[in-house]
Amino acid sequence: QVQLVESGGGPVQTGGSLKLSCSVSGYKDNCGMGWHRQAPGKDRELVGSISSAGLTTYADSVKGRVTISQDNDRNTIYLQIDSLTTEDTAVYYCAAERREAQRYGLSVCYWEYWGQGTQVTVSS
Repeated sequence: QVQLVESGGGPVQTGGSLKLSCSVSGYKDNCGMGWHRQAPGKDRELVGSISSAGLTTYADSVKGRVTISQDNDRNTIYLQIDSLTTEDTAVYYCAAERREAQRYGLSVCYWEYWGQGTQVTVSS
């Protein structure tokens, strides 16, 4: 059973920084892991992801301000956010992809496993 548990959220002032952690257990699919967020009244959006090889991708809205990293054993992943603005206020979710076998020996990965979320509130 895959379990993801976020920590590190809370109130922060505009311009500040925050580092979120996600403790991962039971994950063996060798796909991407990452962070999503959902602001009040908006759809959940992908903040960024990291592959098993450590390759990262980020949403354009946060590029240059966000760093996702992971421990070598992928038991913990991190989200560092700098230069926070009120637009970053959201519930942040840690997530991991599930690998599903397809035909002809191929497979696909898709977001399947989610943490409970941690609230980040940015105020001036």
